[in-house]
Amino acid sequence: MYGDPETVRRILTERGDTWAVVGLSANQERAAYGVAGVLQRFGKRIVPVHPKAETVHGERGYASLADFPFPVDVVDVFVNAGQAGGIADEAVSIGAKAVWFQLGVIDPAAYERTRAAGLDMVMDRCPAIEIPRLG
Repeated sequence: MYGDPETVRRILTERGDTWAVVGLSANQERAAYGVAGVLQRFGKRIVPVHPKAETVHGERGYASLADFPFPVDVVDVFVNAGQAGGIADEAVSIGAKAVWFQLGVIDPAAYERTRAAGLDMVMDRCPAIEIPRLG
């Protein structure tokens, strides 16, 4: 329901190549680090969003989505579900085209708000798993 194949495909192929990865830090043991690396290998520009604003995978980080000096296409969310809804709302306010909540991140109310604002959204899925399936 929250990750139908057509929406997954559209986000990965049509919504743009600049992905803000919320929760991405230089900690190589975190899932966000590995997923961001996969996205880069598939041609996406990943931009870390983390309070530390670290440079990760060669991309300068920002403390928040509001700090970005350029447009963001997709907001990929690696924070817990309690914080994710606010991130989705920020994605709408900055003009992102899509929001992607990672595995285990589920907020039905945020999903409804984000879709009502006209953005594509996927929850409880991982782009590093989905993108290779596109062929």
